[in-house]
This record gives sequence, C-alpha cells and structure tokens, in this order.
Amino acid sequence: MKARFNDDTTMDAIMRGWPATIRVILQHGMLCVGCPIAPFHTVFDAAREHGVNEERLHRDLRAAIERADAD
Repeated sequence: MKARFNDDTTMDAIMRGWPATIRVILQHGMLCVGCPIAPFHTVFDAAREHGVNEERLHRDLRAAIERADAD
C-alpha cells in the first residue's frame, strides 16, 4: 500500500514516495534532494528554512502526487 502524504511526512519520504515531486521542489528553488536534513524536515520546516510560500509548495506537491497516483 502506498504511503500517504500528510503534514508530518518528511521531505525525504515525499521525494522517495513520489519522485515526480523532486521537480516541484527544485522549481521552488529548494535543494532538498540529497540534503542530510531532508529525512527530518516536513514541508512546513523546509518552506520556512528556504523562505518559500508553504501553501504554494504544499499545493504544488499535492498536485504532483495526485498526477503520479493517477498514472
């Protein structure tokens, strides 16, 4: 069964579970890919650290996940 994305999901788990989200993360100017902190940061944490709009990032990640799950 596929993991579910929620507010406690780490950036590492998101990227591993849905590789299509990596493009979204990079488009937001975030360098979470390969980051040693990614297994500990949630979307909220990462957005705050990078000065990215959390709502927009969350929306874009969910859209990428929904597209990937539909395939």
